[in-house]
Amino acid sequence: MEPSPSPPADRTGHEIAGRALVIIPTYNEARNIRTVLEQTLALPEDLHVLVVDDGSPDGTAERVRELQRRFPGRIHLIERPAKQGLGTAYLAGFRFALAHEYTYICEMDADLSHNPQDLPRLIEPVRSGRADLAIGSRYVDGVRVMNWPLSRLILSYGAGIYTRLITRLPVRDVTAGFKCFHRRVLEAIDLARVKSNGYSFQIEMNYRAWRKGFRLVEAPIIFTERTEGQSKMSKAIVREAALKVWELRLRSLIGKL
Repeated sequence: MEPSPSPPADRTGHEIAGRALVIIPTYNEARNIRTVLEQTLALPEDLHVLVVDDGSPDGTAERVRELQRRFPGRIHLIERPAKQGLGTAYLAGFRFALAHEYTYICEMDADLSHNPQDLPRLIEPVRSGRADLAIGSRYVDGVRVMNWPLSRLILSYGAGIYTRLITRLPVRDVTAGFKCFHRRVLEAIDLARVKSNGYSFQIEMNYRAWRKGFRLVEAPIIFTERTEGQSKMSKAIVREAALKVWELRLRSLIGKL
């Protein structure tokens, strides 16, 4: 599928402003979700937020519904009955965004590791036409990670080297989950073919966008390890990512991506 035509532009070549949606998957994020939503909706950008909650037993969805009354029309909620994974949560969010005519579709974690104040810096290059996908990167202009053990940093940085060697994907922070897509990227990708469900989901979306010919840029951010709740990292997630890069490369070579 070819990328869809660009939306109308003003005399400077910049796109006429469209609506932006921030997708936030959650599972047991009741301690963080209020702060994340309040900080996001306080930005000067006219942002909307979609929370995709996987049946959190800690009452995350209830906190979101409370805030919906304070911010009518700006907070949306998809409640799923059980934990189904990061990838499927984002895919549900993408489909919602496309169906509701959002132009700029962002991904962001709920645990405050991503600073909502950085959202305008991710949206700007996409809105101005400099990029189709902007990635909040921990590894441009130095290493920008706070409170990670050395082993986690080596694993994450090494994943980028490993992925680039196999796929030639021109991205340093391949597993970054803080990004902004133009809707034309998501329209061009057959979302039904995206099967990753851990950190490899980010690799797959980057790779598919790049192979479609879209422009990817990395914007430096500071990533701060969560202080509340538990990390979702596991050995199974690492294994999935390690194997997924080979699958993507092979599928690309035989024209089955």
